[in-house]
Amino acid sequence: MKKELIFCAALAFAMMLSISSNVCAADGFPAHEPYGEGVGAMPGRVVWAYEPDSVDWDGNGYWWEPDNFNEDVMRDMVSDSIAVLGGASTAADGWRALFENRNERNGESGGYKAGEKIAIKANINGSAVMDDDTSGETGMSYTNPVLLKALLSSLVEDAGVKPSDITVYDVSRLFPDYMEKMCTEGILSGVRFVNRDNGAADESAPIVWSHEFGGAVNYLPTCVTEAKYMINLANLKGHSYGITLCGKNHFGSFINGNAMRPPEGANLHQWLTRSEMGIYSPLVDLMANKHLGGKTVLYMLDAIICAPSEGASITLSNSKWQQEPFNGDFTSSVFMSQDPVAIDSVGADFIINEPAVTENNSSARDVTNENYLHEAGLVKNAPSGTVYTDSFGETITNLGVHEHWNDPADKQYSRNLGKDEGIELVMAEPSVTKDVTMTYDAESGEITVNNAPANSALIIAFYKNSVLSGVKLHKGSGTFTANVKEDVETSDKIKVFLWDMKTIRPLGEAKEIMTEAKMNVRIGDAVFTAALENNAAVSEFIEMMKEAPVTIEMSDYSGFEKVGHLGRSLTASDSQMTTEAGDIVLYSGDQIVMFYGSNTWGYTKIGHIDDLTGWEEALGSGDITAVFSLAE
Repeated sequence: MKKELIFCAALAFAMMLSISSNVCAADGFPAHEPYGEGVGAMPGRVVWAYEPDSVDWDGNGYWWEPDNFNEDVMRDMVSDSIAVLGGASTAADGWRALFENRNERNGESGGYKAGEKIAIKANINGSAVMDDDTSGETGMSYTNPVLLKALLSSLVEDAGVKPSDITVYDVSRLFPDYMEKMCTEGILSGVRFVNRDNGAADESAPIVWSHEFGGAVNYLPTCVTEAKYMINLANLKGHSYGITLCGKNHFGSFINGNAMRPPEGANLHQWLTRSEMGIYSPLVDLMANKHLGGKTVLYMLDAIICAPSEGASITLSNSKWQQEPFNGDFTSSVFMSQDPVAIDSVGADFIINEPAVTENNSSARDVTNENYLHEAGLVKNAPSGTVYTDSFGETITNLGVHEHWNDPADKQYSRNLGKDEGIELVMAEPSVTKDVTMTYDAESGEITVNNAPANSALIIAFYKNSVLSGVKLHKGSGTFTANVKEDVETSDKIKVFLWDMKTIRPLGEAKEIMTEAKMNVRIGDAVFTAALENNAAVSEFIEMMKEAPVTIEMSDYSGFEKVGHLGRSLTASDSQMTTEAGDIVLYSGDQIVMFYGSNTWGYTKIGHIDDLTGWEEALGSGDITAVFSLAE
């Protein structure tokens, strides 16, 4: 008989890099204690998925062409990251934790509910910059199309969101036609795209800045104000004014008279070109806005292929990074967090320590971004003295936590180093998106593992009389087998562990393959299955059932058991026990007792009924005939 055990590929927790006690700053900025308090289901956590196999571009053609990317790998990167960010073992549970945390922070309870709308702010800055060309045929950077599709697929398949309730928007640019097509087909049919041509301003939701300055009135688009949740999908790249991360991504989240360049219409660039510390930052206002940061359930940085600047054409040479672990290759990464300050702090550390960016764009080390992060982290006591609000009059006291890593090699933050506050940068180790399945064939004694990740080890532990009697190790990946036929014959049970030997962590909970036999108990038309103990009496009883089913006439005793003579004696090993409903025992060496109540006496346990549904009714109050046989 074949029994299948399912291993859900479990969370491979954060890869811990070497711990350093020498805390220094990111290049160019002084070290400081964490500013602000971490937020999220796992406060201050930033998840980093790095998978070199996600990119296969030789420099020919445009960087963004979908064939340059492995969609399956990027889908795994998204699923793994969502799980780790939510402190869960699956993407579905991860999404649930993220939604519940976002709602809790907004004074609500529960998670995502069917029909609630989600707006995703993509960064399409490099598409249709100067014209209405929707071909997407430019070397400049914008949201990776395959990553966007992977995110949408996870929302639909893992989080259970209807495609028609999802809107992807950037109201300052036009989405490439190919991107809209590939992200609205199949399971994604119904996803809506909103751009500068079809974006409608919600004139009841003007942005109210926390600092007085001249500029156009800026309105949020209706796709944002009607949404219950936001996802901020930004790019990790350099910029002419500092760098571009989640905060600046919202420069495409409002509408005014300047359709192509709403930040210029809003007169915002003056705050990004002064290169001063301790001044007001409009980026903090955007993150604090009730409809933007206040609704955001997930922040992401697209770091699959990074551009040195917003206006630069991506080439093979300027998009390959030198720092560890990239070592002259693509960044091939995705970052996720529920803490907007933490994820931008991590993104800043990567960029300002990357020669491939700073050599071509020295403004990457500009203090503009550092000023924004200081204002955001210390928002309750912002260095500029600004009282930031949510645009609806509510003062903001905390947005998240800001700090720099200890050094570019270790990339450790305060929580990584054992502190109670600060950022925690963890890796989303590649895991199995399909269930790892394991089948045990009792006839052949073969265990077969399917969908095992690389570096997997099947550890099989054998027990005799509840004592560990042996261990075997089988390494493999994909599909591999282990034969335990001889061990089954000499063991009470087998425990199986699947481990990732690279991280020395389990890929699932330990599972048991019970080697003891099962028997059926027929009472009238009802059939129950019982798991048998491993003792001499059971072995002898099994031999009787092998010859033929054993029929016993049984009568009621004391309102808690049925008892009947077996017709022969078995080797007893009585011990004092308190029985419970479903227990089957040997009494006085030659009587079988089945309990629907409880009693304390000296018995030899034979087994226990697996499922008690209908058990008491089948036993009834009078005499019964019970037929015992080995289960198939």
